[in-house]
Amino acid sequence: MSDSSVSPRAGLRLWLLGGTVALMGLAACSTTERAEPYAGNEWLQSGANRIANLALRDNLQSIRRVQLSLYRRNPREWRKWAPSAEDAIQRTWDAISQESPLPGLQGATGIDAIRLAFETRPKAYEGDRVAALVVGWASMLKQANGGTWEQSMLDAVNAENSYRAARNVEISLWLISSKTNPEGQPLLLATEISERGRNLVVDRELSKVVARLDLLAAQADEKYRRAALDFSQNWLLGSLVPFFSMVQR
Repeated sequence: MSDSSVSPRAGLRLWLLGGTVALMGLAACSTTERAEPYAGNEWLQSGANRIANLALRDNLQSIRRVQLSLYRRNPREWRKWAPSAEDAIQRTWDAISQESPLPGLQGATGIDAIRLAFETRPKAYEGDRVAALVVGWASMLKQANGGTWEQSMLDAVNAENSYRAARNVEISLWLISSKTNPEGQPLLLATEISERGRNLVVDRELSKVVARLDLLAAQADEKYRRAALDFSQNWLLGSLVPFFSMVQR
């Protein structure tokens, strides 16, 4: 055998080594606007956990954009309890992160908070309707994420809760555009298409939230089915290793 010839097994090793180096290079070079440095707690997360956490992060950001957009069109809401829209947003998210009751909601979260936000009879809700919606949405997102703000390997998306949250967000969007007070005036101004311009922030961002939740629900439903397939694939690949070891040098 000449010095330039390479055995099949050595060739396989070189191919695997080259592929590994290429992947490491791609990982090092794939810096995008969404790229984040590795965190220590990521070692306790599976791929599914990571996707769920990223979806939750993006959903919370979408809700923040919706809150700001609604405050700009409905300043009377933040004026009920804060000196500015920015301060009302900060107070709302502080209450959410600290799990402290928001003034006026009397401890209501989830769908109960959303119902209060649109309450007009027998007694109209006197608190910040926008903040009530945000508290309701955020608590539903946390529940769908397995009851945590950041999943680890011990957590998982609850498919049923994720599906219900998606439907409740859809209903919220419909109520925002249709619910009126006893005088026939909209409770909350949101979407606007007029000579002054187009404002579709609420529709766009809440639609994104619904899409992410539906995708997570479908992924959670596939969890056990994929576990069986992944086991079979890993077993098959593992069975091929002895075959390669039998290849002559």
